[in-house]
Amino acid sequence: MSQLSSVGKIGVLYGGESAERVISLRSGEAVLAALQNRQAEVIGIDVQFNKRLFDQLSGIDMAFIALHGRGGEDGVIQGLLEVMKIPYTGSGVAASALAMDKLRSKWLWAGLGLPTPEFRSVRSTQELDGLLSDMGGAVIVKPPHEGSSIGMSRAETETELTAAVEIALKHDKDVLIERWINGAEFTCAILNGVALPVIRLKTPHQFYDFDAKYESNTTEYLIPAGLEPQQEQALQALSLRAFDALGCSGWGRVDAMMDKNGDFWLLEVNTVPGMTDHSLVPMAAKAKGLDFAALVEAIVLGQKGE
Repeated sequence: MSQLSSVGKIGVLYGGESAERVISLRSGEAVLAALQNRQAEVIGIDVQFNKRLFDQLSGIDMAFIALHGRGGEDGVIQGLLEVMKIPYTGSGVAASALAMDKLRSKWLWAGLGLPTPEFRSVRSTQELDGLLSDMGGAVIVKPPHEGSSIGMSRAETETELTAAVEIALKHDKDVLIERWINGAEFTCAILNGVALPVIRLKTPHQFYDFDAKYESNTTEYLIPAGLEPQQEQALQALSLRAFDALGCSGWGRVDAMMDKNGDFWLLEVNTVPGMTDHSLVPMAAKAKGLDFAALVEAIVLGQKGE
């Protein structure tokens, strides 16, 4: 008998109403199939924030949150589940809200002395004078509360910067402008307090954007990541510090860059990472000896033990 039988009825929460709905549907369907494979009592709930949701949640004993983006990663669904006293996977309300906000994550890391690229925050295109040159001539522009690289653009001219900020403002009232790091991009998955093998991301795109993440067949995922053992250990330790600093728990993923000097720079934490066939946490877990179903079970059972 599966250990999941002791959990009771698990509701996989997916879909939702955010810009990442399509990806969330893919993640939720994969998690649902994995739990069924493990003989768990499970139901899928395509979350719509209306009165019916309360009735749907009332019928489950635990929630596996596979909701990406707003409403799912920002503490909203976590708060509802707390009120209903339903255990759930992943980080709590405060940590979810903080990690979802890339700007405030960086403020906190900077305050703790953790390495994160130089950054600015603006609310209009009228605040850009001299910013590009002050930040080394190339930047990445992000809406702080979106995931999956939605609304992100690279800029290295004043015209590109203005256009990038205008795009980001369509998604958020604040815009995060971050110094561009020339170097390799890495990600480190966290599972129940353990840093999994690091993955290097290689793409012909300017950066690891939405298409590179979910659609392209040209993206390379390198495991081993090509780091020296001490470098990988250093990045894993830094990732755990960044994850813990935000109060995150259960599982998640930390994204970072390495510059030409071999120094690591923290970008963001994802508290509900993708669980699709292109997703990174399942790749890292596989390198550790966990297949997809075993990973899903470990997430559920790890959370149950907290």
